[in-house]
Amino acid sequence: MSSSTPASQFGPNEWLVEEMYERYLDDPNSVDPAWHDFFADFKSAHASDGKRDAGGESATASQDQQAQQAATQRPQQEQAPQQEQAPQQPEQQGQQGQQARQTSADGSGQDSGSRAAAPSGTAGQTRQAAPATAQTGTAAEPQQKPQQQQPQQKSQQDAQQADGRDTTLLRGPAAAIAKNMDASLTVPTATSVRAVPAKLMADNRIVINNHLQRTRGGKISFTHLIGYAMVRALREFPNMNRHYELIDGKPHAVTPEHVNLGIAIDLQGKDGQRNLVVASVKAVENMTFLQFWQAYEEIIKKARNNKLTAGDFSGTTISLTNPGGIGTNHSVPRLQSGQGCIIGVGAMQYPAQFEGTSENTLVDLAISKIITLTSTYDHRVIQGAESGEFLKRIHALLLGEDRFYDDIFTSLRLPYEPVRWVEDIPEGAIDKNARVLELIDAYRMRGHLMADADPLNYRQRRHEDLDILSHGLTLWDLDREFAVGGFAGKQRMRLRDILGVLRDSYCRTVGIEYTHIVDPEERLWLQDRIEVKHEKPPTPEQKYILSKLNAAEAFETFLQTKYVGQKRFSLEGGETVIPLLDTLLDKSAEHELDEVVIGMPHRGRLNVLANIVGKPIAQIFQEFEGNLDPGQAHGSGDVKYHLGAEGKYFRMFGDGETKVSLTANPSHLEAVNPILEGIVRAKQDILDKGSAGYTVLPVLLHGDAAFAGQGVVAETLNLAMLRGYRTGGTVHVIINNQVGFTTAPEHARSTHYATDVAKMIGAPVFHVNGDDPEAVYWVAKLAVDYRQAFNKDVVIDMLCYRRRGHNEGDDPSMTQPAMYDIIDTKRSVRKIYTESLIGRGDLSFEEAETALRDFSSQLEHVFNEVRELEKHPIEASPSVEHHQQLPAQVPTAISQEVIERIGDAFGNPPEGFTPHPRVKPVLERRHKMSREGDIDWAFGELLAFGALALDGRLVRLSGQDSRRGTFVQRHSVLMDRNTGKEYAPLQNLAEGQGRVMVYDSALSEFAALGFEYGYSVANSNALVLWEAQFGDFVNGGQVVIDEYISSGEAKWDQHSGVVLLLPHGHEGQGPDHTSGRIERFLQLCAEHSMTVAVPSTPANYFHLLRRHALDGVDRPVVLFTPKSMLRDKNVRSSLEDFTGSSRFLSVIDDDTVDPAKVRKVLLTSGKLYWELAAEREKRQIDDIALVRIEQYYPIPKDKLRAALQRYPGATSVVWAQEEPENQGAWPFFGLNLPRRVPEAFSEPLQVVCRRPMAAPSAGSPKVHEVEQKAIIDEALS
Repeated sequence: MSSSTPASQFGPNEWLVEEMYERYLDDPNSVDPAWHDFFADFKSAHASDGKRDAGGESATASQDQQAQQAATQRPQQEQAPQQEQAPQQPEQQGQQGQQARQTSADGSGQDSGSRAAAPSGTAGQTRQAAPATAQTGTAAEPQQKPQQQQPQQKSQQDAQQADGRDTTLLRGPAAAIAKNMDASLTVPTATSVRAVPAKLMADNRIVINNHLQRTRGGKISFTHLIGYAMVRALREFPNMNRHYELIDGKPHAVTPEHVNLGIAIDLQGKDGQRNLVVASVKAVENMTFLQFWQAYEEIIKKARNNKLTAGDFSGTTISLTNPGGIGTNHSVPRLQSGQGCIIGVGAMQYPAQFEGTSENTLVDLAISKIITLTSTYDHRVIQGAESGEFLKRIHALLLGEDRFYDDIFTSLRLPYEPVRWVEDIPEGAIDKNARVLELIDAYRMRGHLMADADPLNYRQRRHEDLDILSHGLTLWDLDREFAVGGFAGKQRMRLRDILGVLRDSYCRTVGIEYTHIVDPEERLWLQDRIEVKHEKPPTPEQKYILSKLNAAEAFETFLQTKYVGQKRFSLEGGETVIPLLDTLLDKSAEHELDEVVIGMPHRGRLNVLANIVGKPIAQIFQEFEGNLDPGQAHGSGDVKYHLGAEGKYFRMFGDGETKVSLTANPSHLEAVNPILEGIVRAKQDILDKGSAGYTVLPVLLHGDAAFAGQGVVAETLNLAMLRGYRTGGTVHVIINNQVGFTTAPEHARSTHYATDVAKMIGAPVFHVNGDDPEAVYWVAKLAVDYRQAFNKDVVIDMLCYRRRGHNEGDDPSMTQPAMYDIIDTKRSVRKIYTESLIGRGDLSFEEAETALRDFSSQLEHVFNEVRELEKHPIEASPSVEHHQQLPAQVPTAISQEVIERIGDAFGNPPEGFTPHPRVKPVLERRHKMSREGDIDWAFGELLAFGALALDGRLVRLSGQDSRRGTFVQRHSVLMDRNTGKEYAPLQNLAEGQGRVMVYDSALSEFAALGFEYGYSVANSNALVLWEAQFGDFVNGGQVVIDEYISSGEAKWDQHSGVVLLLPHGHEGQGPDHTSGRIERFLQLCAEHSMTVAVPSTPANYFHLLRRHALDGVDRPVVLFTPKSMLRDKNVRSSLEDFTGSSRFLSVIDDDTVDPAKVRKVLLTSGKLYWELAAEREKRQIDDIALVRIEQYYPIPKDKLRAALQRYPGATSVVWAQEEPENQGAWPFFGLNLPRRVPEAFSEPLQVVCRRPMAAPSAGSPKVHEVEQKAIIDEALS
């Protein structure tokens, strides 16, 4: 072979190669380096234009003429052209297969793709093949510097002189095109023509491009769709991909291994002239539409940027050209050698006979625009019938047959079905205006079922109610106008625009449920904000969203790298919750809210602490290191993903700030819900801004399985609109990772959505795709606006996934293998969003990566600082007692004047108020008690509440039937018998008094008790009480007791002064109305965690409440209150018991017996004391002392020691209780009294009680009486 490579092998692209070669000769750096090696031995086909070839040989005019003549004559003479091989890129070589070659007798050959091109030298010359790729090695410099040669212009001058014509020598591109057209005449062609309706293609293209505009960017052209239809049709008509070739002088039909689709690309040169290149998309036969589109666009991009390589030009097997883009309606393109067919696409226009018809008439008549497809084929290897059937198949595909558009929608992940080709339905057959209104209503109700909200499981969603065909509408109605009655702010709209608004509003990456809301004003408010044109956030806000994603992902990646295997319950897969929460805070600051209080489970908590609340990252890292400062550590502490924190949030865009706090929580999922609501209500009550006082926003984060599965969710939701519990609306955020530990949703709930329980309170629900941060951003803003407008709960269901197992040591693929096959290959939301911003042109890749690197470097710096901190030795946790505040000695007695004022409030209702006839005597007795004494239990309690209110304190009591009282004893709020109007005596004591709020709670224990605990945490100056209807019902709140009340101080240094009132006592009412479970509370008592008491007199109850409210120590109190004692005339207190120097007595000694005579001391409490005292008096026993222990814990050891030492002659000390031996106070006292007061128990402490029982009591009243008598008899023996 010679050392030259010809341009003729590039067929129709020869002009471009020649042009690039000329630029290369002038300045090698002006062309892509990939061409340098190729041009090093390139042989120009037009050396006569004045340039020397790369080898330095002069190309004469006679040589050029000889080459053209040889090119023209060779096909007819069936001469064997010289061997050539088109350059290929490395990755394309394996796809091209062995090229079929035309072989001459002397063994030389020529690539079929350039068979018809003219050589640049003589017919007898041989040529060196082009390199396999222009990128396989470094660019080679030409071996000899090219030399200029003056072109020969004699013949041109002669022509001009002969007849005066103006002639121009065709050079470069023009000469190459002329030569290729001459060569194309050697291919015998025929052409098939077919007109195809373009409406369905146009309508589906609109749908596709609207989706792309919102998501990844990019645009689908008609040529993309037609080209892909060609690819699909070639699967059934592979003969259209073959070409004619002479092999050993004999004609052959050659079917290439692959379909390489040539795309005719119109390029505009520097001189303004338009030129055509044909570059091919390789191996398209098995591509999805997405792959085809991306490969197609890559070729176009390379062409526009002048980056095409030799491999892009070679190997074309079939071509597509679209002169319709410049208005040509019918084209018969030339077919190049080496191809069997070229498809031409004409302009999209209405049939000629309708050119004068108005647009409205065309729409009414259902006239579609058409495109004309031409198939120009090599008649030697393709017959007319084949070409016609091929076009017919393309026609059918473009009308949607064989799921053509379905496959395209699936490939691009469009979440709904394509437009379907059907016949028009005449207007007279149905009332289409009514059907359109039905369609709008259907989308509002069911649109969420078609929303693309799941980032893991793509599918084309379809619902019968949302299919226009179900409403008697078709694609022919898309451009017709219908009455819409104000929809989207208009009276009439085209159906196409109606569907655009409906899909944008309800079926993109946000699915909205709101039609269950009863209030039409709320529905209209939402529609006005939902059914509008989609607007993406401004670029600065997009960058800010990305920065929060960067921070979230970098934080998790950093912890995963630095603390491998440590449990942290990462947020990976749900990182979008960070910009979501940030947006909630931003909107809250915009609305000038005072604070946002967040409650959440453990998943993602550390990320929220770091990136939302602002907890110092160094502190978080220290917790991972286990390096706790001994000066700050006390109590048991808790795992790092249970801790709370507070911070300040400043708006990024605009002025404003708000406080943000994250409450501590246990691992009991959803237990924090009522606690958070109580905290928020307390903060709002302290601010006391009246009806506009909902300036503290509660935000609750949930898991999907827990939100559907935990009953406290429904209990807490039910509190949302109740007067005693409402907080002005909570924003609920479900981090829906679609699995509960290992349990799939279909095994975890019976509802369609995890959020369905929230519809019970009329809350709107937004299901949003966590992989679409902009949609999440929009939903978060709308949620806060809705809450502020209507003071109601709102739910954001953010669907995402869990990158790792339930914890970092778990392997989730054991139970969800298919899910984790998807997750393991899934790109993070940060990467997806970055690609989307770049694809839409909103951001550069460098800007995104710079922000991520900055945050990562900050984490690394803090990490290194933490590693260098002083290491503290790990020690056993110290007791919280050493850091506890001691209660102050405060006077709790009140004056006679205060008692009378409270009595007057009950005895003298306002003028015009009519008490109920059965309540009026109660009020009169209370007025009398305030003057004469003999105060009963209920009035003693009300005196405590009223006196605290007069001190300026807030009192809050809630419980089932607490305003009246379960046992018809309290009557704290009175109802007018005639009007039903309320009168609260304790709210009418004096100007400027504190508030006394008594509420009847919902029929709930868990949420109701949790709410009061949270309230007491946030308002330490209030006396907060929760009352069980019967003490047994406290069972329903056991999680709150175990996780918060008893241990909150030790775990989180969280202080609460909540008071539990638990009616308790064996009175023959059966196992479920007897016991407040004293033994359970005493089991939890340690480190002064709470006070447990059983007061036996109204006055002692009064003093205990006042001491608790005034002593400055926030610690829970559990009071076991009476039932039958409420009306026992012996259980009364005098006025003196409330005034003077009276105070709470933790132990009440027996002043009715002579201590010297006492042989036996009975320790007891509550109702049993009164029964023993009455029976002792009846039996005239004077050698048994009854000592009441009023406070069980902390054990009043000094007072108890002093009392017992008064009876030196006592030979036995007995604890007497009503409860079974395994219940009540005995298990605790039997263990602790002898240890705490050893000198008082020379003999073992004995017990009188019921036998050990599984249930608290017998079910029969008769059995109860027998058992109770036996206890009394044994105690007094």
